[in-house]
Amino acid sequence: MTTPQRQSPTPLEIDSARARARAVREMFSAIAPRYDMLNHLLSLNVDRRWRHLAVDRLAWDTRPAGRYIDVCAGTHDLALELARRPAFAGNIVAVDFSLSMLRQGISKIEGRPIAPVCGDALQLPLPSERFDGAMVAFGIRNLADVDAGLREILRLLSPGARLVILDFAMPTRPLFRRLYRLYFTRVLPFIGRLISKHSFAYNYLPESVLEFSNPAELSTRMIAAGFTDVQWKLITGGAVCIWWGVRAALEPNGVEDGLR
Repeated sequence: MTTPQRQSPTPLEIDSARARARAVREMFSAIAPRYDMLNHLLSLNVDRRWRHLAVDRLAWDTRPAGRYIDVCAGTHDLALELARRPAFAGNIVAVDFSLSMLRQGISKIEGRPIAPVCGDALQLPLPSERFDGAMVAFGIRNLADVDAGLREILRLLSPGARLVILDFAMPTRPLFRRLYRLYFTRVLPFIGRLISKHSFAYNYLPESVLEFSNPAELSTRMIAAGFTDVQWKLITGGAVCIWWGVRAALEPNGVEDGLR
């Protein structure tokens, strides 16, 4: 499979990406103290179930003593979901570009095999082909360059390792879609502003979801980045989606299957 050629970004695109990254980092740092409470409240606590289902797709049990990475880790909830699995015997690197978010969740990972790292998902300070799996929960759409982020995650994975992405989607059933949009664009921002005391963070959330790639589009972008066996599954009536894909395994002759 050949990967489409991508032109180098222009200086204007670079400046725009940097401004977006800075704004998103500052926003998440500002809401860090109330982030966990709002996640559980606004999702009616279903977010715990979403993370459980995402980790189920990681196929970690094939490499229970492996090394895993949680990208856009926030306050470590997804990493904790993996670390708490009874048969898990590996370790997890939890990366986020907001130091405030990582610090907010630090008490939750005491005694767990989770190492927080503050870094940019587009340029991770980590060696190539060292991880047996990667996860991203509700973070991929926040990247200044989604395609570059997918390629960076691919770089970190060892052959045969899997990436799992968990994020919001838009329900396809008309009635549920209308109710969902009403809640997402009216109720959620009001509650978010009231509790977080942040003027626009919870307006950004529905706006970013509405602008985000639909499930089929993100799957195509994963394939273009170099992932194989890409699949996706809608859950909770289509309000949330789980994507997964694999870094192609090496064939005996040293050529990556599917990337020839």
